[in-house]
Amino acid sequence: MTPHPLEGIFHPKSIAVIGATSNPNTGAFGFTESLIEYGYRGKIYPVNPRHTEILGIKAYPNIKDVPGPVDYVISCVPAPAVLDMIADCSQKGVKTIHLFTARFSETGREEGVELEREVLQAAKRGGIRIIGPNCMGLYYPKEGISFCDAMPKKSGTTGLISQSGQMAEEVGRYAALRAVYLSKAISYGNAIDFNECDFLEYFSQDPDTNVILMYVEGVRNGKRFLKLLQHATAIKPVIILKGGKGESGTRMASSHTASLAGSRKIWESLIYQAGAVSAESLEELIDLAASFTYLPPILGLNVGVAGGGGGASVLAADQCEAAGLNVIPLPAEIRDELKRKGSKIWDWIGNPVDMSIRDRVDFVPGDTLQMMAKNKNFDMLIALMNDPHHKRQKGTTAESYLEQFNLEAQKDKPMLAVIPEKSLGADEFDHWSWKVVCEVRTKLIEAGIPFYPTAVRAATAARKLVGYYQEREQSVRERKLPISPISAEKLH
Repeated sequence: MTPHPLEGIFHPKSIAVIGATSNPNTGAFGFTESLIEYGYRGKIYPVNPRHTEILGIKAYPNIKDVPGPVDYVISCVPAPAVLDMIADCSQKGVKTIHLFTARFSETGREEGVELEREVLQAAKRGGIRIIGPNCMGLYYPKEGISFCDAMPKKSGTTGLISQSGQMAEEVGRYAALRAVYLSKAISYGNAIDFNECDFLEYFSQDPDTNVILMYVEGVRNGKRFLKLLQHATAIKPVIILKGGKGESGTRMASSHTASLAGSRKIWESLIYQAGAVSAESLEELIDLAASFTYLPPILGLNVGVAGGGGGASVLAADQCEAAGLNVIPLPAEIRDELKRKGSKIWDWIGNPVDMSIRDRVDFVPGDTLQMMAKNKNFDMLIALMNDPHHKRQKGTTAESYLEQFNLEAQKDKPMLAVIPEKSLGADEFDHWSWKVVCEVRTKLIEAGIPFYPTAVRAATAARKLVGYYQEREQSVRERKLPISPISAEKLH
């Protein structure tokens, strides 16, 4: 099988930063600094005629003066200087140029559009592939490649394709807070050469990537994109956040990355036909990434909920049903078991389990979660975890707090945890309650249990995950779509 053209691009043996500088307030400095800090093992060549050394590395006046071969170039020069730079790179034998350089067609000005055309033509004549312009380029922590120093250094199994560089950084940083780490990421901007279709095709066959995230503002070739998306979703989940679905967002997309965003109805139809998963916000994109990373395939919608008081239980039931989950009545066999154990509320308690009516303090949410986990009528569990906040709880540890939820239940049924986010003032950072919440989240991560700040976000993520796996299994049964042996094994 012929390697995908992008495979070599993700494995450069040498990188030159043209327009590198010692000014820490510039993107050019950030690229060079990140390559050093993340431990890139290849050769790093800063290029700038005004410097002889940058960050302790010898600098060269021109790419042609670099003594060894250069596989990959990061362009930080102004837009008017790009054509000359491409000519120099062509003579040097450079294979790929990432154009961090902006102010091309995204400006809406004819001169920017024309320069972009000339850049692509010049690159093709020189046998050079282009990423961008107007983008942050590659992130591949396993190879020590990062476009900024704020990205995690830890590698994961989630791939990210983002038209926006800022969005790529935010996904990378915020997903890491939920222990979702990226295998690779690409910010591709105006996409005059490689575009979202090429990246989707690559990530669909990338062995480092189990889940694909996308942020797109527009697509270059709708038919090709739909075909590739259908193929990719048969192999691994593809979660897409679309920018520019509204009128004002469409205008912004045009000025941001020169994208024709398309109508909301057409886009939603495309996602539905392809079997992909749609996210409505950055927060939901990360919720879904955490869900597909930590939850197994779930094919049913029946949920058991435990942990909240009266009002919280009522709201959780409403929110789960609104999301499309089935909050089924507590099965008779669980009531019988409660009665045998001497519970005085065996005929009163329901689903969700209202902990405010419990008849003894040693009856904890984990008791019913365990019963639900063993019961065939439930497909998943949601544990409602309030943050400890009373003075009497001050000695609470993460371990003692989680004992009441019996995390072992998740070995029998997939479990989602709801634990509120805390909005802190400067005087609250050292508060014992915040520390416990952070430690609880760490313990949940260690147990492989995804967590969410609200029940509605947990339920919405669960419903979309179930929908994806139901659709994929149906497609497999009807032989509409191929599926990898690994995916088939996980489903059955």
